[in-house]
Amino acid sequence: MKKTLEALDGPALEGQRVLVRVDFNVPLAEGQVADDTRIRAALKTISWLRTRGCRVVLMSHLGRPKGKVVPALSLRPLIPVLEHHLGAPVLFIEDPLSNDAVQRTRRMKRGEVALVENTRFWPGEETNAGDFAEALARLGDFFVNDAFGAAHRAHATTEGLAFRLRPAVAGFLMAKELEHLDAAVTNPRRPFVAVIGGAKISGKIDVIEALLPKVDEILLGGAMANTFFLAMGFEVGTSLVEPDRVEIAQKLLENAGDKIVLPTGAVVAQQLSGNAEIREVARESIEPGWSVYDIDHATVADFTERILAARTVVWNGPMGVFETPPFDAGTLGVAAALAEATEHGTITVVGGGDSAAALALAGLQGRITHLSTGGGASLEYLEGKPLPGVEALNDA
Repeated sequence: MKKTLEALDGPALEGQRVLVRVDFNVPLAEGQVADDTRIRAALKTISWLRTRGCRVVLMSHLGRPKGKVVPALSLRPLIPVLEHHLGAPVLFIEDPLSNDAVQRTRRMKRGEVALVENTRFWPGEETNAGDFAEALARLGDFFVNDAFGAAHRAHATTEGLAFRLRPAVAGFLMAKELEHLDAAVTNPRRPFVAVIGGAKISGKIDVIEALLPKVDEILLGGAMANTFFLAMGFEVGTSLVEPDRVEIAQKLLENAGDKIVLPTGAVVAQQLSGNAEIREVARESIEPGWSVYDIDHATVADFTERILAARTVVWNGPMGVFETPPFDAGTLGVAAALAEATEHGTITVVGGGDSAAALALAGLQGRITHLSTGGGASLEYLEGKPLPGVEALNDA
């Protein structure tokens, strides 16, 4: 267990400068924040620190500027959104390496908030350069990591700072993520079912192998199921497959026994278009020239029954090309099943941007137990890999 924000002594925080690594990697549209979900997710930590008289300095990355200043990826457009949610002005620190930035943090009033420019504008962020972390450390007196979505990265603001500013503790969002994922994986209520989707088996092999000894069933969907179909000797037409992963799929099927549950059928078309002719076929009846774009209704019914019978469900990855209706039916069906299961007391944990987007599309975000803010981080946690941004924090 890692030390959390609540473990710190309230009175001792008064006037302290706290560097908070948040995950404000939000979508922008025409220079404005298109979705403030990640900003809202950090508000509990920010508000808790403000009410205890801390001077709060926020840091985040945005996009992949690759160590260069990219004006379109500046964090400046986030200021009005932050100010709206906090009901207070927010300072903007354009150059965190300058002496002026240090002086500005020292002149901040108790409860005041500042936002540092996109940390990936400096090459030292992603290389975890010691001198970059040292320079940033001058802006604070202790460190809080509340960016679970970046916790699997050993970057200067996720790992390096934690070794240079003590105490280094988990914020409320980070603690919540770890609590729910750890409970699901290490001590799940059974039956424990994992629902894994997405385009490629290569990106999910490790998580499938890690979960197999722990779960009662893994329900596989998405284009990755095509590689398993090929491993079973079925025709897959022009579907997306990974021929170099067929042997791995065969071994997984051999080792898993009845734990791996594949779609019994598919929704196929000759092109990815909402206007294309679509058919529902059994998995052994896919014809040449046709592609699999979703799971069929029979599979949705089967997966729903298994999800409703479970007591713990972890979901990562869509069941089809849900961005293009009508190939969203399978993914939306799984989302609805998770929401229904939650209402009946099942613990449901959803990770991954596509799964989160599907829940939002269905209007079901608030009807599951926990929606993870970190797709890559949640996957690596499920795989049993240590997360550098977590490992570097103080132990409880």
